[in-house]
Amino acid sequence: PDWLPVDTPVAWFRGTPTGAGTEIITRTVATAVEAGVPVVGLLDGLGVAGTEDGAAGLASLHAWGNLARALVAASGMVPVVLVLDGPCRGGVAPVLGLADLVVMTARATAFVNDPTSSARITGAAGPLDADRLGGAWVHDSRTGVADLVAADLDEAADLVADLLDHLPANNGEPPPAVTPTDPSDRPTPRAAGLVPGESWASYDVREVAADLVDDGAFLELRPRFGPSVVTGLARIAGQPVGVLANQPSQLAGALDIEGSAKGARFVRFCDAFNLPILTLVDTPGFRPGRDQEWRGMIRHGAKLAFAYAEATVPRVCVVLRKAYGGAY
Repeated sequence: PDWLPVDTPVAWFRGTPTGAGTEIITRTVATAVEAGVPVVGLLDGLGVAGTEDGAAGLASLHAWGNLARALVAASGMVPVVLVLDGPCRGGVAPVLGLADLVVMTARATAFVNDPTSSARITGAAGPLDADRLGGAWVHDSRTGVADLVAADLDEAADLVADLLDHLPANNGEPPPAVTPTDPSDRPTPRAAGLVPGESWASYDVREVAADLVDDGAFLELRPRFGPSVVTGLARIAGQPVGVLANQPSQLAGALDIEGSAKGARFVRFCDAFNLPILTLVDTPGFRPGRDQEWRGMIRHGAKLAFAYAEATVPRVCVVLRKAYGGAY
């Protein structure tokens, strides 16, 4: 596609999953799995309207079900990257949750129930604002739906190209290694100097990660969601890797529900696409409090443990300063 600066084969589509378009997208996804190439989709329309009547409405919903099945079949087989550059609402919005990676532009919005319906059903005074209900900033910081947010479609295309540059075409291939220009045996005094000796002192672990990886190039995913855990893609000795780290500058690096869910999803993603995992640990443990316990800290913390235990890719853990209790 002319809007995506990649040289490797991809299966791509641009449009709205409605009507006949849904069937075309479904076939595109199925063909990508069969050919073993990534899927890149640009969504720039509204989606399935849940209020359609008659056979046309039923056919539309049935087609969306087929699309969901195709995306699930692609999960873990080939990378699926969706770019949202407009409104996405109604029954089709959950399609974003079926993708491996989601890039949203600043003007994108996504919600299952539109502002008018949400206000009417919940009894809110006046219609809700679409941006406040499901704008890109909401999915960037509150829901975790957006892995990356771009200012416009051109920037989104560059981000997609960067993502695909770290990923294999399918789960049967290794990630694309390059000849490193940054010596892998170089000293990293900046990383060492950034970690304070005091157990309570704060620092930004992203700077440590940047000093460890090739050329300081660290592509962070979901930077504002669950910020006590940092996840991202990088290269070490030319080999693509996934990096997961505790962030001492947020909640002192404690693991909370959002951070645990974010980390678990990232570890399983890396495992699916043969990315070795570098874990940088500096945490006092799980975040305490009634809110965390009532919302299921046990369940979400177990997801993170499950993901690491299930992973078959190489895993290297570096304890930067401390690791206590169940978090260790």
